[in-house]
Amino acid sequence: KTLRVLDLLKEMKKAIVGLAECNIDVVMPGYTHLQRAQPVLAAHHLMAYYQMMCRDSERFAQCLARTNVLPLGSAALAGSTFDLDRDMVAEELGFDSISANSMDAVSDRDFVLDFLYASAVVCMHLSRLSEELVLWSTIEFGFISISDSFCTGSSIMPQKKNPDVPELVRGKAGRVYGHLMGLLTTMKGLPLTYNKDMQEDKEGLFDTADTVEICLEVVANLLPEITFNRERLKNAAGEGYLVATDLADYLVRKGLTFRDAHEVSGKMVLYAMEKSQELHKLTIPEMKQFSRQIDEDVYEWLDPESCIRRRTIPGGTGFETVAESVRAAKEELGL
Repeated sequence: KTLRVLDLLKEMKKAIVGLAECNIDVVMPGYTHLQRAQPVLAAHHLMAYYQMMCRDSERFAQCLARTNVLPLGSAALAGSTFDLDRDMVAEELGFDSISANSMDAVSDRDFVLDFLYASAVVCMHLSRLSEELVLWSTIEFGFISISDSFCTGSSIMPQKKNPDVPELVRGKAGRVYGHLMGLLTTMKGLPLTYNKDMQEDKEGLFDTADTVEICLEVVANLLPEITFNRERLKNAAGEGYLVATDLADYLVRKGLTFRDAHEVSGKMVLYAMEKSQELHKLTIPEMKQFSRQIDEDVYEWLDPESCIRRRTIPGGTGFETVAESVRAAKEELGL
């Protein structure tokens, strides 16, 4: 099951990279507190989930390493009286190592908890992605369209197109969390070594494995069926004063401290809001009311795409930086 999950995680990463590559130049708002914050590339946003899936893969690989330990020879708890060649048996059966303590071997369920924890984290990541897909597909956001094959209509309201699949994936996270907390609670009070309570590990483990497989498989199939509304995203990134931070950076380069630049930028935003204008619509004389350091070159800092282009730092949302991250991911995945 762990190997199967690792394979599905790879397919999930391929789907993310594929969607990012198809939308490599799409500009959108980045958010904090679910409020528009700064312009970013949609591909940069998607590649954040790629990094999450990479960590998930590492967790399941570590889980596999801790699971693949031979307990044979531990007997009931004290070890066997037979002179077993445990290392030979481990090698023949494909185990990486043998258990070092017979009492630990028969009472340990950490490897089950590791799988449940890794599953809970990947389901949390899938839930966050699903939540964004649900939000972005609403009329209020209008950022994406999800294929009809992953949505349903309403039994009463003819106009509805409900994103049922991401909603169901989002809901599965709580189910997996429950299995993790259930086994943790079961194990917390057990003396060494074996206790019958431990048989409670099976149902939660098997259900979690099935749930994670289903969620990964369906989301990997869903992502290629998403279409980004490029124009809507571009307009959203150009509204709401998302370039205010870059304006502050501009003023710092003109000699102001960031504290003062932050204050000036904030006052300019309030002024623009009162006039129902975006910052780039203000004239130089209007801007100079707030800082004499402002010149014509300020407009280069008030364009969302220019803001993105300047973020060339590794890990940033710059066009070239994101393109390189996609290229590196494709190489890692053998694409």
